[in-house]
Amino acid sequence: MYTGTAVFDVLLPGDSRSLKAKRSYVRPIIAALRRFEVSVAEVGALDLHARAEIGVAVVAAEPRHAGEVLDSCERAVAGRPEIELLSVKRRLHGDDE
Repeated sequence: MYTGTAVFDVLLPGDSRSLKAKRSYVRPIIAALRRFEVSVAEVGALDLHARAEIGVAVVAAEPRHAGEVLDSCERAVAGRPEIELLSVKRRLHGDDE
């Protein structure tokens, strides 16, 4: 069994000046990522209006499959025109650790 995790650090548009406005950008991203059958949540920068950290976790039988799912999630986040993807931190954990 393998688990893969990714944390996406995203910059939100300038009109995100309140937590309510921030939520209006983050919620659709989280909903889109759930289509990949992953666990996803806003995990950091909770008190900042213009930034968000979104965490994704996947469990797979093969490490390649976990990587492919995380690749798909990264493409989905990077392809959103309303935000800017600043960085991605990924990890893969397996039985041998």
